[in-house]
Amino acid sequence: MPTLDATDALGIQQWCDTAEARIVEAASLEELKTVKIAIFGDKSALTLANRSIKDLPAHDRAAAGQNLGAARKRLNAVFTERQQVLESENEARVLAQEAVDVTLPSDRFPVGARHPLSTLVDQIEDFFLNLGWDVDTGPEVEHEWFNFDSLNFNPDHPARQMQDTFYIDGRSFGADSAAAGNLVMRTHTSPVQSRAMLERGVPIYMACPGKVFRSDALDATHTPVFHQVEGLAVDIDLTMADLKGVLDRLARHLFGSEVKTRLRPSFFPFTEPSAELDFWFPQKKGGPGWIEWGGCGMVNPNVLIANGVDPEVYTGFAFGMGLERTLMLQHGIADMRDIVEGDMRFSQQFGLFGKGA
Repeated sequence: MPTLDATDALGIQQWCDTAEARIVEAASLEELKTVKIAIFGDKSALTLANRSIKDLPAHDRAAAGQNLGAARKRLNAVFTERQQVLESENEARVLAQEAVDVTLPSDRFPVGARHPLSTLVDQIEDFFLNLGWDVDTGPEVEHEWFNFDSLNFNPDHPARQMQDTFYIDGRSFGADSAAAGNLVMRTHTSPVQSRAMLERGVPIYMACPGKVFRSDALDATHTPVFHQVEGLAVDIDLTMADLKGVLDRLARHLFGSEVKTRLRPSFFPFTEPSAELDFWFPQKKGGPGWIEWGGCGMVNPNVLIANGVDPEVYTGFAFGMGLERTLMLQHGIADMRDIVEGDMRFSQQFGLFGKGA
């Protein structure tokens, strides 16, 4: 816009007419902002003319001030009116664009489903129920005798240390732990088996899925709270062949008909002989191969005696595996944290979140 002479009332009037037309023609708040800078900004003709008043002769300054003041007042009024009109139009446009028909069926709440771990537990429970076995649960806060002593853990066994086990009352552990009566967050579901043998006696065939606790840091392959399923069978003349047959059928039930299992010698306090359980997995990342899955073996006679069973008459086998690891192998999950951290992107692949009806 042209420069202004602060003493030229007619020139200021004509300049105001042009400025007013620009304000009225602004079609949006963004355009109006640009016009405002051109008319009222630091480098606008109106501002520069106002600064020039100090350089005028004294007798011209009052008239120049009145001319520019009137022009600014007039343009401010026009600007405010136009701004209000544009804001109203913009608000009406937004309301129209974002209007919601409240009479339409809503789908804003996603439909949930069970966590894949719960679905896996159902699969496993169905398998054992179809075999005629019982499915048992037990307390997650357990007496140390059930968690360790009844299962042939020596008083100085490393698993009893606080760096491995969560103790509830924080009292001493070790040789005097039975007298102290410590409570622990169970480190496996085996205490459920001890309770069942003491309450129901034998013969017994049972599976016990559930939540267990270990003093581990959360990383890609470990978590301090996880799930296991353990199985126990005690009867007359049970052998490792019976154990192998159950494990073969369970592996095929969970991973497909091409899967087969093998046992590698190992050691556990509660079984003798003991074995690591591997299974042949055709869908293994990198190609078919053997994958470690859990531990198993024949129930140690000391465990049978502690739980009121005569090892001269009965034998038994037991096994256990982690459910998070099983789920990871079933679905090719690389990081255990994805299972427990609640990220919807993980859950969606299992159909846990979908549009509502």
